[in-house]
Amino acid sequence: MASISAALLLVCYQISVSFCPILSASVVEDLNNLQPPLDFHSTVANNCLMNPSLRYCNYSSTDLPNIFKSTIVADHLCNESKNLNCDALFTKIDLRNRPKIAPLYLSFTFFWRYCPLTILSIDLSNNSITGAFPSEILYCSQIHSLDLSHNDLSGDVPTQSFSPLTNLTLLNLSYNHFSESKISDSPFFERFNSSSFVHSGLLPDHRKFKIKAVILLIGFPIFVVLMVGFLGWLCFRRQDILPSVLKHRHNFTPTMLNAATAGFSEKNLVGKSRGVEIYKGILKDRTEVRIEIYNEKIANQIRRKFVQECQILVQLSHKNLVRVLGWCDNRGLRAIVTEWTDGGNIESWLSGYPPWKHRLKVLTGLMEGMYYLQEQWPEVDYDLRASSVMLSHDREPLISRFKVGEQNSTSKKIYRLGILLMEMVANRRPQEDSEKSETGFIEWMRMNYPGNVENVIDGRVKKAGGGASEQAGQIIGIALTCTDLLTNRQPSLDQIFNTINRLYASSLAFESPNHKRSHKERGEWHKRVQSR
Repeated sequence: MASISAALLLVCYQISVSFCPILSASVVEDLNNLQPPLDFHSTVANNCLMNPSLRYCNYSSTDLPNIFKSTIVADHLCNESKNLNCDALFTKIDLRNRPKIAPLYLSFTFFWRYCPLTILSIDLSNNSITGAFPSEILYCSQIHSLDLSHNDLSGDVPTQSFSPLTNLTLLNLSYNHFSESKISDSPFFERFNSSSFVHSGLLPDHRKFKIKAVILLIGFPIFVVLMVGFLGWLCFRRQDILPSVLKHRHNFTPTMLNAATAGFSEKNLVGKSRGVEIYKGILKDRTEVRIEIYNEKIANQIRRKFVQECQILVQLSHKNLVRVLGWCDNRGLRAIVTEWTDGGNIESWLSGYPPWKHRLKVLTGLMEGMYYLQEQWPEVDYDLRASSVMLSHDREPLISRFKVGEQNSTSKKIYRLGILLMEMVANRRPQEDSEKSETGFIEWMRMNYPGNVENVIDGRVKKAGGGASEQAGQIIGIALTCTDLLTNRQPSLDQIFNTINRLYASSLAFESPNHKRSHKERGEWHKRVQSR
């Protein structure tokens, strides 16, 4: 019965291979449907009595169907492998260059589990077999030769599973795609030379190793240098695209200033003088800024000094100082970036004839800024002129145009303050007097003080009433002592500040009853006085 079933299976198999490869599935189905004959159990038992080493001898009743199918597949495989006398001896499995049937036989796991002991050679080369290593073959532990070369096998080779193959003397795994493995560390594979593993992926590719070494030793340092250079370029040239944690907080790039001013457009140009252009700009965070660009070419040493000065100026922090946000010294562009002020300067503000009380308030704020610089940053000088002191939108004075390391003496600063006090009272600039000089302006004041002080006081102040004219006269007296550089009678900053604070307090007390007093303004003044 077994021989009849085998013959039928052989016919089906020959048809499937010769004409329609898809019928190979019917071969598997036929095998699954086969059942061993009734006397098969006794046949197996007799075989095991004669040769107990047979692989199926430790069988159970549930193993009989697979043992039966294994004998049928063995019969077919023996013929396919061109063994001379299959009935007597099945010595080799030779399916090289048989890509249509080799995968089918590999799929018969039950055959390899009960592999005949007579098989000594297995050759499945040149079959384009894909997937993982067919570990079932290693059930045939008695073999002397195994050739799986010229296939598309991949993944790991089960090196530990080779240990039972003690008789294996010829092994060929060449021309596959296995994962690199340290087979040299396994004593079993020491018996084979490198020709068994040519282009198998198992042995280290020394050529690839050399290429990797060259890339590592030469390419990696070059990569590091390029990356450092690229990051350096970003840090110094394109900080606008850097994350905030990597940006230099106060160092602006030409690209950032170009974007802030719409390409330095004419509509954003708000001022221009010899060597300086002033732009209004809007930063990426919507902050409005004033950008002073210096076109004069300077030496590198002066550039370094410029940056050092800017690094100090960005640290200044007071409500009566123009806030310096940063600088640019890159690609031939040198600039200082400060906050934008909407209130103009004191010079333009005085042309609107502001009330006397407002002038005193501006002077108190100005004095507070001077105090801060004197106590905290004595090395920082500033230009105390009506055209240089800016005003915020709420009329807070903002000292600007700072210098570092070239500060004037305290005496010179008091002198400049005296000139500014005279301008605040008279609402006139030194260049407007007949002699067109500060000396002439001072002499004009001195000639009219104290007897004819009304001649130099702004007419709007005289009309204000409430003691404004008397207070203006006191301011002129202070201003004249501030500008007296010969008699060493200049008052200190403390004396000037206390006097102006007292006058401001009086102006609030004498405020016209037709106007409602600002409690906020009074509270701010008391807070400033008490802090001194």
